[in-house]
Order: sequence, then C-alpha cells, then structure tokens
Amino acid sequence: MTSEPKTSKQLFFLVAQPRSGNTLFTSIMNQNPEIACTPNSITLEIMKDLFLLKETDVFQNYPDHKSLDNVLDVVYDTYYKDWPQPIIIDRGPVMTVGNFALMQKHFKQPFKCIVLLRDTIDVLASYIKWYTENPDAFPNKYNLKNDEEKLSMIMNKDGAVAKDLEAIKNAFNYPDICHFVKYDDLVARPEEEIKKIYQFINIPYFLHRFDNLQQVEVNGMKYDDTIVGKNMHNIRSVVRKVNNPYIDKIPERIRQKYGHIRF
Repeated sequence: MTSEPKTSKQLFFLVAQPRSGNTLFTSIMNQNPEIACTPNSITLEIMKDLFLLKETDVFQNYPDHKSLDNVLDVVYDTYYKDWPQPIIIDRGPVMTVGNFALMQKHFKQPFKCIVLLRDTIDVLASYIKWYTENPDAFPNKYNLKNDEEKLSMIMNKDGAVAKDLEAIKNAFNYPDICHFVKYDDLVARPEEEIKKIYQFINIPYFLHRFDNLQQVEVNGMKYDDTIVGKNMHNIRSVVRKVNNPYIDKIPERIRQKYGHIRF
C-alpha cells in the first residue's frame, strides 16, 4: 500500500492584524476562481493543538513522536483536500516564532506570506467604530466601563491583535518570503497593489474589479458574525479610503502605549 500523494495545491498565507483590510483583500482575491483566500483559519490552531499533545501524560507515557509527526505533516493537505481551488491563501499568524518553526518542520514545502500593514491606532479606531455602532459586538459583553478598558481587553497578550503583531514583527526577518502591503496603499491604489501581489506569488494576473464587491463567501460558507458581533466582517461595495472620526476617541493612555506601532 502506498501513501496518498501530496496535494498539488499552492499554499500562501495572509498575515495581518484584525481590522487591517483582511476581509476586503479576501473579497477581491476570491473573484479569481483559481484562488481561495480563507476567512480566519483554524489550521495553525490544529497544528498547535496536535503539537501540544506531546506535553500530555498519555503521550509521554508512550512517546511515539514519529506517528504524531506523520499527522502534523499532512494537516494542510488533509484540510484543503476537497477544496476545488488550486491556490489557497490561508489567513493566520504563521510568522510567529512558534508557528513558523512548526511549519518549517512539518509542512516541508516552501511557502510565501502576504502581510497587510496598518497602524495599530487605526486598527483600534476601527474597533471603536464597530463596537460603538453594533451593541452585540463582543467587547460590549464583558461589563467593561469605557473605551480604555475595552481596547485594553482587545490588546491582551493572548488575543488576536497581539499574535498578529508578533507575526508581523518576525515577518520582517524574512523579506525573501514575505510581501508587505500597507492598508492605506491597498485602498488608495488597489489595482496596483493587487498586481504586485500576483507578481510576488508568481501566478498570472486576473482582471479584478474594485467596485460592486461581494461579502466574503468561500465554497458556499460565510462568516457567522452572531458569534463575535454584527457586521464584524462586512465590507463596503467599493474600495475607498474613509476617514474614521472615532480615532479622536482613543484614550491617551492607549495612544501612549500603542501609538508607536506604525508601518
């Protein structure tokens, strides 16, 4: 019996803080029927949870590293096996030191990352706008008294923003496999920036449109924002820069703590 052959799919990664244009980028790229740019992906969590089994008493009582490593080796091939698109752009903080080490050991193929950059103060202003206009947004569910408490919770060291910032920081150490796109450039000159991405991932350019954009749907599935709060992943129908007045509401202590994180 021979093992099942490796998938012929090309795998890339999308690394970015939340509220940095991830959903916009995904909607644009998924116009190309050859590409599946994913919503928030669980694949790196699968890798981490499998790897952490090595710390359990059951595993250490019978430490069969080779067999568990065999499972880790095929996580991505197995997860995307039934996806019809030949090119996958997986959204997740692959460039954190721990995730990158796991991928280098177990994925065993070269991969590239598209890194979206947005100043953290702008990210936080986007969060304020969202949770102010949507009462069911998750930051409103923790009996937090004000914006400072809500933004501090969002920026906690184990949260998505912190993980993505760690991934972005480490990505700058690998310019050969990472392509950086500033959010402001993406919304100001979308066609130019998307063409650069196609050059980076080395596939033929698809004639994208930058108006009449659709909400993200991949293989018949959409975000269920009842989990995190209404409109978390809604995008405008046209790519354009919009000034956010909520940036003036960011508390001074938050500005002092995170205002230096600029790209």
